Amino acid sequence: MDWQMHAGRLAAEVVRPESRWYGPLAATPRHVFVPRWWAHTSQAWQLHDGAADAEAWMEAAYADRTLVTRIGPAHADQAAPGATVTTGSPTSSSTLPGLVVTMNRHAMIADDSRVLVTTGTGYGTALMCRRVGDEQVTSVDVDPYLVATARDRLDSIGLHPRTAVCDITAELPGEYDRIVSTVSVRPLPASWLAALRPGGRLVTTLAGTGLIVTADKAEDGGATGRIAPDPAGFMRTRHGDDYNHTTDQLWEKVKEAEGESVTTNRYPLLFVPDSWEVMSMLGLIAPGIDHRTTTAGDTRTVWMLHPDGSWARATATGFLDSPTVHQGGPRRLWDALDRIRNRLNREGGLPVYGARVRIDPDGTLTLSRGSWSVTA
Repeated sequence: MDWQMHAGRLAAEVVRPESRWYGPLAATPRHVFVPRWWAHTSQAWQLHDGAADAEAWMEAAYADRTLVTRIGPAHADQAAPGATVTTGSPTSSSTLPGLVVTMNRHAMIADDSRVLVTTGTGYGTALMCRRVGDEQVTSVDVDPYLVATARDRLDSIGLHPRTAVCDITAELPGEYDRIVSTVSVRPLPASWLAALRPGGRLVTTLAGTGLIVTADKAEDGGATGRIAPDPAGFMRTRHGDDYNHTTDQLWEKVKEAEGESVTTNRYPLLFVPDSWEVMSMLGLIAPGIDHRTTTAGDTRTVWMLHPDGSWARATATGFLDSPTVHQGGPRRLWDALDRIRNRLNREGGLPVYGARVRIDPDGTLTLSRGSWSVTA
């Protein structure tokens, strides 16, 4: 397989030839790190085996898109041929290369930077090794299988960074000039600040939002920075084989229930994750909402579910139809969404992107822009 041709095409798609990331992209065989993956159909996740169709493998591996490698506890590497998974959420993936490069650019990597990255498939680790040298890279993941497999695949292409099985929200194995996390966190771990060298920089995303946090370590042990102007989303940190689906029982209870409040909404129906800005603002003021949606013909329904028992369901037929909204529980989640949309209409934007970041030494994160501020 002429993977170099495909890798060169990917590099040219993601960056300009003079970029310092062009060489790593063109020289890294992404297919080695994703021999099998899950692709979503309308009904299930379907296993794809690269070795069974080399042309499709090259097309998928060298496209600028995310390839999901794990659904719940089911890793594509360990699945039976032809397997499908009908339930569960993605728990590991090979992130689209363009987004990996974006995160690394926000980190402002120097040639001598000692960098901690998150492992996943190991592809992002390989790019960083090509950029600064494998002796300057540490790669960590909470999953022993992912770490061992990534280490073997890195070894197979001549790269030997330090790897460790590590809960990234706990103590980190060393000190670093840069921490680049392609899993989202909330709260921001104080251990990251302890592991950053003076003047070091961290880059991550805030769980439940589309916000990239960039911050440089301050003299008091905290950090200051900004929310990047471009959105991004990553899987949140997990501490076991799968995420805890804390709203499943609430979903079964309320998915067709009559609300304590029933109204006709003024705005067209919105599935919140479709709007980065609105999702980020809502995720800051009401973290932990589980968003779900279904479509039946021209009728769309969206749900907002919170572990505290709050819920909302909105249904509309046609794009311009005013949705009927049912709400229940201790908080009115749809009302909170409406207040955000009112502000967006009134001001033409929301204050999340470009906000200033202040991280206290204990990890408390405060965002501010103008008169607006929130502690996350």
